[in-house]
Amino acid sequence: MNIAVVGVTGMVGQVMLRVLEERNLEISNLIPVASEKSVGSEITFKGKQVKVVSMQDAIAMKPHIALFSAGGSVSLEFAPQFAAVGTTVIDNSSAFRMQADKKLIVPEINATSLTREDKIIANPNCSTIQMVMAMAPLHREYGIKRMVISTYQSITGTGVKAVEQLENEMAGTKGEMAYHYQIHRNAIPACDSFEDNGYTKEELKLVNETQKILNDRSIGVTATAVRIPVVGGHSEAVNVEFRKDFDITKVRQLLAATTGISVQDNPDTNTYPMPLMAHGKDDVFVGRIRRDFSQENTLNMWIVADNLRKGAATNAVQIAQYLITNNLVG
Repeated sequence: MNIAVVGVTGMVGQVMLRVLEERNLEISNLIPVASEKSVGSEITFKGKQVKVVSMQDAIAMKPHIALFSAGGSVSLEFAPQFAAVGTTVIDNSSAFRMQADKKLIVPEINATSLTREDKIIANPNCSTIQMVMAMAPLHREYGIKRMVISTYQSITGTGVKAVEQLENEMAGTKGEMAYHYQIHRNAIPACDSFEDNGYTKEELKLVNETQKILNDRSIGVTATAVRIPVVGGHSEAVNVEFRKDFDITKVRQLLAATTGISVQDNPDTNTYPMPLMAHGKDDVFVGRIRRDFSQENTLNMWIVADNLRKGAATNAVQIAQYLITNNLVG
């Protein structure tokens, strides 16, 4: 199995390499791909040095799978070129997520919809992935009517420049700004750019991607996305109204029985999910599970995950694993 990693020198690309190593995929040939300035440099994979190649050289190699994490414009230009030579592209950008003919996949939820004909597969947004992981089993049981979401998102979702900004501010030194404002000791209620309706792109991703993944356009979703000075992962407070009533004990049982979900919910021992604990892990952590007494059939919960792992790299590698295991590539 020949696998290309496009955007290999970026934050998500580096985590993709780590996850590929950890999950021990049988890779005959790893093809690291990056921008022209990085071509010829070397990355380390499974203890060996591998040279970074250009996009065109990688396309000529016709890899079985290409994991993309290089931004939407790069994906729009080059993903179809990989697909044209028979490569299955798993794209981490927003470029293809809402295209009707492209599947938006969280393996635990909807991987069974994939076929050999799916040559460009979209990886959902990080904040969407962790939320739908918790919502999917509950939606099947109770039917989601509406969700109100507040996110508290790691600066790693912005990229290395944001991490550098925080580090500079903590050290009291001036440097390049990834945000309009200081992020150290601050919370910025603006993830991505604003649209004409007053919502940010990040907030609208939670709306549109959730409906697509759960295959239910009737679900009402509203969101506020906030950037906070944390590096370990994204956190979300979710208020969800169901069409049917629920039992709290059964809710916890459903979540605990779901692959990829870890329930941490014991106020007596101060047990609840936090990004500090989620950092470097692949599970989605759920806690603070409680009934909303102000409205019928409504539940509150707190959801945390490492946005670079399950929110990006791990989910993409899991898709690749599913394709390989089920003989859907090659």
